Amino acid sequence: MAFCKNCGAQIDDNAVHCPNCGANQGNTNSPVVDNGGFLWGLLGCCIPIAGLILFLVWKDTKPKTAKAAGIGALVCVILCVIYYILVFAIGFASIAAM
Repeated sequence: MAFCKNCGAQIDDNAVHCPNCGANQGNTNSPVVDNGGFLWGLLGCCIPIAGLILFLVWKDTKPKTAKAAGIGALVCVILCVIYYILVFAIGFASIAAM
């Protein structure tokens, strides 16, 4: 048996609230879901700043999901760089052909 953090009454070990005073005991043992879903990666790819922020926020608590969002953001940045290189090369080639 445990004791209430507020009033000291004897309570169940898994109690979330004290039955005597109603104080929160902080025993929220809900598991963290970390599945590293594809949609987080897609969000990171569509909105790279959101992917970066999610990576930085979740890197310690949800490493798989953080990795998916971070990889999505990285893929978007790489694709943008390739796109700009191609546009520059095509523009330079068209100017040189004149």
